[in-house]
Amino acid sequence: MLPAACAGCRAERVTLRYGFCPSCADVVQQIRPGPVRPDPAPPGLPPCFALGPYAGVLREALLSYKERGRHGLARPLGALLAEVVATAVGTPRPVLLVPVPTTAQAVRARHGDHLRRLCGYAADRLTRAGWPVAVARPLRALPRADSTTLDQAGRAAAALAAFRLRPGRLPALTRAGHGRTVVLLDDIVTTGATLAAVSGTLAAVGSRVDVAAVLAATERRQR
Repeated sequence: MLPAACAGCRAERVTLRYGFCPSCADVVQQIRPGPVRPDPAPPGLPPCFALGPYAGVLREALLSYKERGRHGLARPLGALLAEVVATAVGTPRPVLLVPVPTTAQAVRARHGDHLRRLCGYAADRLTRAGWPVAVARPLRALPRADSTTLDQAGRAAAALAAFRLRPGRLPALTRAGHGRTVVLLDDIVTTGATLAAVSGTLAAVGSRVDVAAVLAATERRQR
């Protein structure tokens, strides 16, 4: 019922376009996806593409979506994630989208699975563009410590034990991935530990990950 502020600059009483003021919408639309790689990269990390750095308008939009309850941003952010997938894969071809699973605690705290929503809108955008798209959610996320409190080694150790294959999902996953490029989806890549862990969990049951697509990549700061 109340007017929403811009998801990018948090300006109030402005005309919004998909949750952004015209200025922030233009900034987001001008970002072009490209390859990213944490340094050092964890073993098993697949090739990774991001829309842009986790900064400025993109950072604020993700915080508004994940932490401030702006669920309506799932549609524009999902469409942007579809652009990252298209850049990562190249020419249109059959793809299998596999979102990184979210813990039950995070789902409750955020009143829903934020990445599942993003994946749905990304799949819809790709389908409307003529891409043959399938979605699989073969893994579940186990409880783990908040990654913001961990260093790089701690993130890697926590991620390795954080995911399990759901019972009975392997046959369906194998069928879905046959003849498709498998794309792992997440919102943000920091050290790459989560993407590497999910990729490794899937590889252990015979399912490859070809590439990862994320919305934002944190920029490493040198001390």
